[in-house]
Amino acid sequence: MPAEPRSSGEWPREVGCVLYEAGAAAVFIDPLVPEEDEQLFWEWADARCEGRSVAVLETVRFHGRSGAEVIVRYGAGTAPPGGLVEALEFPAADETMFWLHEHSTLVPGDRLLGAEDGSGALRLCPQSWLRYLDPPPSEAELAALLAPLLELDCEAVLVSHGEPVLSGGAAAIARALEAA
Repeated sequence: MPAEPRSSGEWPREVGCVLYEAGAAAVFIDPLVPEEDEQLFWEWADARCEGRSVAVLETVRFHGRSGAEVIVRYGAGTAPPGGLVEALEFPAADETMFWLHEHSTLVPGDRLLGAEDGSGALRLCPQSWLRYLDPPPSEAELAALLAPLLELDCEAVLVSHGEPVLSGGAAAIARALEAA
């Protein structure tokens, strides 16, 4: 049975996650250990986390992914390290996005998606992804909820689904919200 257009059934197999290395801290956002390269991943992560405090952050409740494994392995906390990462909470959209001050970078979960064509564009998530919310916001309501993002001097947007925006993030966010 084909997936409903623009539904969760159309999520790409590969999803984004972030490891932000900042001085004495290593911050995982929505971590996902790849099954096919698990040992290689842990060697890579161990080298980056050695001697650092580790935090595991989650953007949306469905992104628990490998978070528990990372917490256990590194004795990680679950709060953003002060001054490095700011939590931007959108309770009515059931999402927390993270702002990486040093790099002017936004890390959303499911509410902002990257284009699949390499254009550097963003779009709002499909309405079907919001059905579990009571009441689910319309596309226009979601755009209004996310309007505080327009105040960010954003360079990059590291999305979970689709291609990341590596430059011109503020303009890409504005276009996505205006299209609603």
